[in-house]
Amino acid sequence: MGMTVKKAIIITVALLTLGACSEYNRRDRALVGGGLGAATGAAIGAASGDVGTAFAGAGIGALAGGLLGAATTPRRCVGYDNYGRAYYYRC
Repeated sequence: MGMTVKKAIIITVALLTLGACSEYNRRDRALVGGGLGAATGAAIGAASGDVGTAFAGAGIGALAGGLLGAATTPRRCVGYDNYGRAYYYRC
């Protein structure tokens, strides 16, 4: 495994770890996951030196990242009591 691929994997893991901390809605998480997946897939594909492989990696990464981003969205909704205080419940 080349040094570029190792760096791409380390950066991807770090970004996905940070992205997992946010509580955005499913669409936002799908978009962020798709963007991170596309960038990572393109970087890994580009390490092979072939442009077609870079485009294929970007497409596969975008699809996988988008699906994972949407699937890992926390299912927490916000409700308010009679006094206006927020509380969270499972949707």
